[in-house]
Amino acid sequence: MTSHLSPDSAASDPASPLSPAPTAPAASARSTGGADLLTARLVLRPWSGSELAAVLGGLRQPHWAADYPDDGDRVIAGFTAGHPEARGTYGQRQIIERASGLVVGGIGLFPPSDDGSVEFGYGVVPSRRGRGYAPEAARALVAFALAAPGVHTVYADVEAANPASCRVLEKAGLERCAGRDGLVRFRATAPTG
Repeated sequence: MTSHLSPDSAASDPASPLSPAPTAPAASARSTGGADLLTARLVLRPWSGSELAAVLGGLRQPHWAADYPDDGDRVIAGFTAGHPEARGTYGQRQIIERASGLVVGGIGLFPPSDDGSVEFGYGVVPSRRGRGYAPEAARALVAFALAAPGVHTVYADVEAANPASCRVLEKAGLERCAGRDGLVRFRATAPTG
């Protein structure tokens, strides 16, 4: 995965902010009436039981990009299989390329903390990187999360040694606000007032 997606990171203490957080980035995401989120080029769909079983069982599916799943997708599939709430509307999703119908990565929210903040992570397979899919998916998921009851901050922690992922989050409209232990935190907050 491109972003730091350790299940342990969802339970870690938030780093102290170094500067004010930006307001939520604009997104063109819209719901299909169910749990899918649509962007101009992507569908963000919650994991189904059959998708989890296929990834965890190493069973290739015809609607997957040739290099899907990668290691990060397998980690998230394991996390999602072990945490039923991660398959809900506010959990983990596959990234589907609308033009081809192929699964090309993953993005998702980890369970929110009691303070109204929620962590997300993402990854796009190498064959689809450089097309702007990661920032497009991140903008949509951040806007969706900030519209959820009780959520006012959405953040992602990325490895400082991964400048490409830092650029993705900047392009998605998140602000670099803190860092520690080799990680950099990016966040967006709900508009006030």
